[in-house]
Amino acid sequence: MFVSILGRVSLVVTALLVLGIWRVIGFETLHQALRDWRPRIRSVLPVTIALAPVLIVNKLARQSLVTISQEYGLRVGDLFYEIEGGFILVFEVIWSPATTHYFSFIYIYGYAFLLVFPIVMYFTLRDTTTLRRLLGAYALNYAIGVTLYVVFHAFGPRQYLGGEIETMLYQVQPNVQYLTREINHYTNVFPSLHTSLSATVMLFAIESRSEFPAWTPVAIVLAVSVWLSTMYLGIHWAIDVLAGLILAVVCVDLSHRLIGRFDVDRRLESVYDWIASIRGRIGA
Repeated sequence: MFVSILGRVSLVVTALLVLGIWRVIGFETLHQALRDWRPRIRSVLPVTIALAPVLIVNKLARQSLVTISQEYGLRVGDLFYEIEGGFILVFEVIWSPATTHYFSFIYIYGYAFLLVFPIVMYFTLRDTTTLRRLLGAYALNYAIGVTLYVVFHAFGPRQYLGGEIETMLYQVQPNVQYLTREINHYTNVFPSLHTSLSATVMLFAIESRSEFPAWTPVAIVLAVSVWLSTMYLGIHWAIDVLAGLILAVVCVDLSHRLIGRFDVDRRLESVYDWIASIRGRIGA
């Protein structure tokens, strides 16, 4: 079932990527960037190396981190419920099958597209600073977010308001839980990484609006839709969303301060030369 759902997500996101390349980037522009891929890859390699361990740890040690949070984390779920109560039930006012399917689509497919497309888009720029900063912000979001998941142990609104929420994702698309179970845990609610990462993309889109003007309004609409979807579907508290927005601002600011400040590429020059020499020997 998981493979089937993942395959469906991959197909839909791929179709959205093709549409985005056609309308925002241009196939010729992407083709030219791919022909000149070596310096681009070389430039983003250091920050990619920093991002990879964060994702790997999040995947392989997720259950261990959840266990640590259950044992030692601050239990704030009841506090959130006491502060916020049934605020997200306000979305029941706009409930309809079409609205629920829209937010379900955004939460799964739109979110994945929103994270992947900017990587492709900024790859086409000769100056890789924006791409490196975006990947750096992704790494910071995950590193800080996962740390906060360990520190704060909380259940989302579904555990408190489940019977009152008619818009819950799994009631509309029950098979999706096989996918979400593999990539997240139901106690990972504060902050909302869906919110922080989508807000991160939006901030970069606004910053790069002169290079890709068609992308900015699309990114804003998708990002805001993601924030709303997390509450409409009963997955996150509004407090989680607010924390996610703050986390996005912090991570974007840190990525701008850190990326470009240290010439990591020059420090790796000897490593690149060593790899090149090995390739030359293999070719000989």
